[in-house]
Amino acid sequence: MNRLPYLDALRVFAFALLIPYHVGMYYVSWDWHVKSPHASALLEPFMRLSSPWRLGLLFFVGGVAAQLLWAKRGSLGLLKDRSYRLLLPLLVGMLVVVVPQAYFEVKTQAPSLLPGDGGYLDFWASYLRGARFCDADGCLTTPTWNHLWFLPYLWLYALAAPLLARLGRLPALRLPDWAWCLLPALPLVLARWFVFPHFPSTHDLVHDHYNHLQYAYLFALGWASRQALAEGLWQAAKRRRWPLLALALASWALLVAYYQTYANVAPPTHWRMAQRAVWALMAWWAIAAACGWMQHWFNRDLAWLRAASSAVFCLYVLHQSVIVVLTQALAPLALPWGLEALLLLVLTFALSLLGYQVLRRVPWVRQGFGIRA
Repeated sequence: MNRLPYLDALRVFAFALLIPYHVGMYYVSWDWHVKSPHASALLEPFMRLSSPWRLGLLFFVGGVAAQLLWAKRGSLGLLKDRSYRLLLPLLVGMLVVVVPQAYFEVKTQAPSLLPGDGGYLDFWASYLRGARFCDADGCLTTPTWNHLWFLPYLWLYALAAPLLARLGRLPALRLPDWAWCLLPALPLVLARWFVFPHFPSTHDLVHDHYNHLQYAYLFALGWASRQALAEGLWQAAKRRRWPLLALALASWALLVAYYQTYANVAPPTHWRMAQRAVWALMAWWAIAAACGWMQHWFNRDLAWLRAASSAVFCLYVLHQSVIVVLTQALAPLALPWGLEALLLLVLTFALSLLGYQVLRRVPWVRQGFGIRA
């Protein structure tokens, strides 16, 4: 099968956003595993630039990739590949990679709960035994998957994907470009209006109805875009990439204005409903714009892009633990937060890439970090 370089570019682009976003989580007021003493609302408008669509793009691309794999290897081949590719790194990640995140979360927020002498090895032993660390703010149940929640969700959708194939190849939908720019967003708007208020995000796989609705839908849309929608969605995204980008940026500006206006007071119901609609519309417009621009920029196979596409999964597995450990290593230096944030970005990319380069050369280990032979 011919390689789709723009699909590699979308994957690299989406995963590359994770490192600056998770570095930003250390500095904003939102809850996270560890928090900077300089945490404030300053960076939050920039975080919202990717919040509505960053993960949705990954699931959309995952649906496209699953359909290509199914077309090549069939349902059994898809299940075997996704299980090996996703579940093994999930297991290794939960047992090894995410442990530092949980350790420093307890150490910085509730150090009295640390077992034994408070050291890492004692905590790791308790973690593997399934300990619960509870304080007034809630409980941390171990083992946990933290940022690796994406893997079981994607595996579950890939498991169900052959059911989509049973529908057969639907006829290509010939719709005007404006319809491709608007209609795919409507299910996201409805989910944001009627499901999100009752089932907020949990990432626990079972009680996460809103996330399953939006991410399973985007996965299915990605799958269908290689079949019935191939002649319409991708071409419309490429032709309308400028308007889509403008709409996404305008939506972001509206979201920033909304959160600044109602930072300390409850918004009226009609404005809250409007904000949720804008959030969902921005999600689709940004995803479609990314699809259009990557088709425009990457229309031929590039060696560096293929190499980057091979590395990003391992960087995804490693990066958040690297960030958390680095925050604790840099904290005693009491650097200005801007310089510290820049160091976190550079060092996280560098150490994650170094980890990839080392792990890819170790047989029987690299598979546990999502690295193909």
